[in-house]
Amino acid sequence: MSRIGVFVCHCGINIAATVDVERVARELGQDANVVFATDYKYMCSDPGQQLIKDAIAEHDLDGVVVAACSPSMHERTFRQAAGDAGVNPYRCEMANIREQCSWVHQREPEQATEKASEIVRTLVAKVQQDEELAPSYFPLTRRALVIGGGISGLEAALGIARSGYPVVLVERQDHLGGKMARLSGTYLNFEAAPGLLQRRVEQVLSHPHIEVMLQAQVTGLDGYVGNFQAWVADVSAREAGEPPAEPRRIDVGAIVVATGWDPYPLNRLPEYGGGKILDVVDGLTFEQMLQPGAEIRRPSDGRVPQEVVFVQCAGSRDPERGVSYCSKVCCMYVAKQAMLFKQRVPEGQAYVFYIDIRSAGKGYDEFVQQAMEAYDVLYLRGKVSKIFARGDRVVVWGADTLVGRPVEVEADLVVLATPMLPGSGALTLAQTLHISADGYGFYNEAHPKLRPVESLTAGVYLAGAGQGPKDIPEAVSQAGGAVAKVLQLFAQETMVQDPTVAYVVEDICSFCGVCVPACPYEARELDPLRRVATVNAALCQTCGACVVACPNKASRIHNWEPGQVLAMADLLVK
Repeated sequence: MSRIGVFVCHCGINIAATVDVERVARELGQDANVVFATDYKYMCSDPGQQLIKDAIAEHDLDGVVVAACSPSMHERTFRQAAGDAGVNPYRCEMANIREQCSWVHQREPEQATEKASEIVRTLVAKVQQDEELAPSYFPLTRRALVIGGGISGLEAALGIARSGYPVVLVERQDHLGGKMARLSGTYLNFEAAPGLLQRRVEQVLSHPHIEVMLQAQVTGLDGYVGNFQAWVADVSAREAGEPPAEPRRIDVGAIVVATGWDPYPLNRLPEYGGGKILDVVDGLTFEQMLQPGAEIRRPSDGRVPQEVVFVQCAGSRDPERGVSYCSKVCCMYVAKQAMLFKQRVPEGQAYVFYIDIRSAGKGYDEFVQQAMEAYDVLYLRGKVSKIFARGDRVVVWGADTLVGRPVEVEADLVVLATPMLPGSGALTLAQTLHISADGYGFYNEAHPKLRPVESLTAGVYLAGAGQGPKDIPEAVSQAGGAVAKVLQLFAQETMVQDPTVAYVVEDICSFCGVCVPACPYEARELDPLRRVATVNAALCQTCGACVVACPNKASRIHNWEPGQVLAMADLLVK
C-alpha cells in the first residue's frame, strides 16, 4: 500500500482567501491512502520545500501530492524536492487548486473548499498508480541555427556566439539587416538606426563563431531538441534559373526563428488609393525618402510635397477590409516621420488621421506630444473614409470626431500606416520546422506569459516580428530571451528527456498505422520487422493525439494510464 503525503499551499492569500486550506488538509489527512497531510503559507519557498523533505523522511513517504498552483509553475520545483528526499520524482503530483479552484470561485468559498478537496483526492488516486520512472539521456549538439538576418536575428546570433558556441545564420536575401536597413532612423533617437545596424552587421560578419549563409533558406528539418538535422538550400541558383544545388545538412541543437515581417500590399486598400494613385505610399516607402542623402519628392512628378497626410490604422484593426490586430509601431513611426518631414520641409504641413494613439513605452507618449507641440503636426481624431485624386492633388475625406464634423484635406502626398504582416514564406517555414502559426501566419508561442520565446516544438525559439508585430527594442529584447533559452539548453552535459511520454503496448498493437499521421511531432513510426508502432521518446511531447487515435488502445502515456484516469473519475461520481 502506498504511503502518500499531501501538502496544501495557502499561496499567500491567492488560495487561502477563498479555500479553507486547513480544512482541506484535515479532510485529506483522514483519507485511508494518506499517511500525512499538512498546510503551509508558501509551499514553493525554501522552508516549504524543506517541510516536504522532512515529512518524506519522517513518515517514510513514497508518494507526494502538492495542492497549490498550476503544474506549469512549480511541478519541477516539487519533483526536485521529492527526488532530493528519496522519492521518485514521477510519484510527485500537483493538484491545481488556485487557477482551477480559488480564482474561479472567489464568491463561493464553501463550494470552492469542497472542490479543492475533490481535486486533491483525485490526485491521491492517481499517484497511487504512478510508475517510478527515470528520465532518458541523449547527446547534445552545441551549435545553433538562426533563421533570419534582421536585427533580432543578428542579436540572437551574436548573443550565442559570444558565449563560445558556433552559430549558422541563414538569410534569404543577399544582405543582412532586414527591414531595419531601410529605415531613416528610429523614434526617440533619430540618428541611431544606421550606425547601430551597421555595427551589428560588421560584428556578425567578423565573428569567428558565426557562419553567415546569404541567399539561403531552410528546406527541411529532422531530429529533435538538442539533435536537429537542418537542410539549407542555396536560392541564388534557383532565382537565376540555374539547376539548384543539393541542400546542405547542418547538425544543430537549437533553432532561433527570426524571419521578420513584410508590409501590407497597397493594392489591398483601393478605397485609400492604394496601388492606383502614385502619390499614395506606405510607411516603408516614405522611410526611404527620409534616409540621409535622399530627398522627399512625390513619385508622380518629383515635386517636393508641401502638405503630407498620414493615415494611421490603414488596414489595421479592420477585420472586414484588412487585419484585426494592431501593429503597435505605427503611432510611433508616424510621429517620427512627421517630425523628420518638418525638419526637411520646414514650411510644410503634416496631418495625422488617427483612431486613438497607442504609445505605450518609456518616453513614447512624450515623443508623440513633441510632434504635436514642437513640430505643429496636426492630429485629427477620426477615421479616413476615402482617398482620391483631384487634378495633381490627393484628396483625403475623413472626420474630426472631437469637433463632430467631416474633414477634407488636399494633400501633395499621402502616407498610409499599413499593418505588419508575417514574412513571406512564414507558413511554409512553420510547417518545415513543425511549429504552429496563427490565422495570419505569425508564429505561435508556447505560452504568452510563461513561455513567450518558445514554440511548441522543444528547441525551436522565436525572436522578432515573425512572432507578432513589435518595434526594435522589443525585437532585440525577445532575441535576448531566445539567447538565454539556447544557452540554458547548451549548459547541460546531455539532453534529459522527461519519461512521461507515449509508449505502445505491443501485444495489442495491430500495426494499423493510424497513430503515425495523428502525431503532430512525427514521433511515431511503424517497425516492419516486429510489425508494431514505435515511439521516438525524444520527439514525443505528450500531447495524447496517438492515444485518442489508436482503435485498440495500444497507445498510452506513462503515468496517464487509463486505469489512473478511471480511478480519478470514480472518486467524483460516488
